[in-house]
Parts: sequence; C-alpha cells; structure tokens
Amino acid sequence: MQKTYDIYGMGNALVDIVTEVSDDFLDTHGIEKNFMTLVDEERQSQLMNAINLPEADKKCGGSAANSIIAASQFGGSTFYNCKVAQDELGKFYLSDLKANGVDTNLEESNMEEGITGKCLVMTTPDANRTMNTFLGITATFSKSQIDEAKLKDSSYLYIEGYLITSENGQEAMKHAKKLAEEAGTKVALTFSDPSMVKYFKEPMQAVVGDGVDLLFCNEEEAMLFTDKDSIIEAREELKKVAKKFAITLGANGAIIFDGDTFIDIEPYQVKAIDSNGAGDMFAGAFLYAITNGHSYAEAGKLASLASSKIVSQFGPRLEKTEAKAILEHLAN
Repeated sequence: MQKTYDIYGMGNALVDIVTEVSDDFLDTHGIEKNFMTLVDEERQSQLMNAINLPEADKKCGGSAANSIIAASQFGGSTFYNCKVAQDELGKFYLSDLKANGVDTNLEESNMEEGITGKCLVMTTPDANRTMNTFLGITATFSKSQIDEAKLKDSSYLYIEGYLITSENGQEAMKHAKKLAEEAGTKVALTFSDPSMVKYFKEPMQAVVGDGVDLLFCNEEEAMLFTDKDSIIEAREELKKVAKKFAITLGANGAIIFDGDTFIDIEPYQVKAIDSNGAGDMFAGAFLYAITNGHSYAEAGKLASLASSKIVSQFGPRLEKTEAKAILEHLAN
C-alpha cells in the first residue's frame, strides 16, 4: 500500500545558531572540541555573549530536522515530529519547517509555554564543529507528542540519537520503533554524535533492541558502539544489529552495507570549511534516494555529493536550487 510520507522524522527541535570561533576560544572557555555538550541556558548565554553573534546564522535545526529538510529539498515527502515552545523562536521554527515543505505536528495552538531549545554551533578554522546545546522545552519531548497515524502512513521512521539523553526521550524512541514495526514502517536510526554512544551506550543498545532496518553512523561511533578497534571489525559487528547501514568516513567517503554486500562510496574532493550538518545531509539525501526508486549505490553517491557541498560552506543546509542541481548532475 502506498504511504503518504517517505520519511517520518523525530528528534530535538533546536534553533541552530552557527558561528566561527578559534581553538583558543574553546580552550579559554573550557569547551570540549568536536563534541555536543548539553549546557544550561545561563552557560549558553555566556558563550553567546562572548562571541560576535552578528556573524551567526540562524535556522531551525536539530540533527533529524536537518535530514528531513534535506530529503524534502530533494523532493521527498516528509513529516517532522518535535516540540517547541510558544515563543518567538518556536514560531520561527514552525515557519522555517513549513517554508521547506515539511509537514509537522506543530501548530501555534498546541505549543506550550516555555523556552525553545537552542544549539550554539561553533566552527573552528580546521572545519570541525563543536556544539553547546540548551535543550529548553525539547527536553520534555515524549511519546505523547508522537502522531501515530502519520508515523504509520510513512515508509520510514527516522529516529535521532540525541533523544537518548533523557528517559522520556528514550521511551519515545522505543515507542515509535514499536509502532513502526507493527505498521510495516521501516526503522532508521542515527547515532547523531560520538558522545551519544560514549555516554549513553546502554540506553542506545536498549533502543536498538533486536535490530533496526537502517543505521547511520560515522567511523568513531561504529567502533564505540561495537567495542572494536578497527572499522573492518566494527562493520561486521554492526550486521548483528542493523539489516543495512551507512558508515561515513569524512574525507574518505563512506561504506554502505545493502544487506548483502559492502559498497565503497568515493568522496568528492572539496576544501572543507565547516563539517556541521554533513552527517545529517548524508542521511537525508540517502533516505530520499532509497524511498524514491534509487539503489543503495546511487543513494550513497547522492549522499556523498550532497554532504561534500555542505562541508564546503557554512551551515547545515543547501539552497533548494543547489539540491536540484545535484540531482541533475547525477542524472547526466
């Protein structure tokens, strides 16, 4: 039976504030480089005040939201399930989702009082990204926010690993996975960040349970989750928990397992400026491709090209014209 949505995403709703900083800034303020760290609003405000924020860019974000918007820009039908507050940033978030063709559970009438979450994304000259995140109201995201009808009317459920940091988030992840399995909706999961595997390994294993249909991770996350010292060992171990998976390797491309064989995805050589959102773009482009008639090899090629465009600019998102150009380039 044909389903309305290609992808139903769920994750933290955060307004991304993207800016550039030096390594000295990170050292001076005691910020752990290359990791996502949860902070309170006071700490985040102190850091924002210490940065020249007129240089910052602001977009609705969160890992899964970036992926869902990417899939939508390529032409996929998408739904994003999240929680924002009834404040200016919450209204901005809803407006930005709609502007990018994403359906959502959000309506101004169902937004609660509170503070919409913010993610301060700090890019260093080596193109690495470090994030300090104040979750705000999204910390209370729970299974009560899940739109069961829309989830069941989707080809894929896409779960963001960042939800693992709270018990209510873990419960929502498990509940959504169960609903999807009962409805014949395939389950895709992204680990999102090495810190989610490093510090929340047991809850993440519980969410994975008896396995997922599709897993997205990077090389470090794959080895952390499997307790293996090489990517060759890790990818064999991942077969036990994921029917199919994609492991991104940064400048070295990616490894795709399509359920039968490993496919090496060549990288596109670019000058890296900002790695923020590269993994999100990879997942979004990949999910768009496999839900719209493309093979896993073709999906990997599209995802690799799209993520190479992301790292060569600031911010986690393409322009709609860029997404169209990428599709046209691969079609020729």
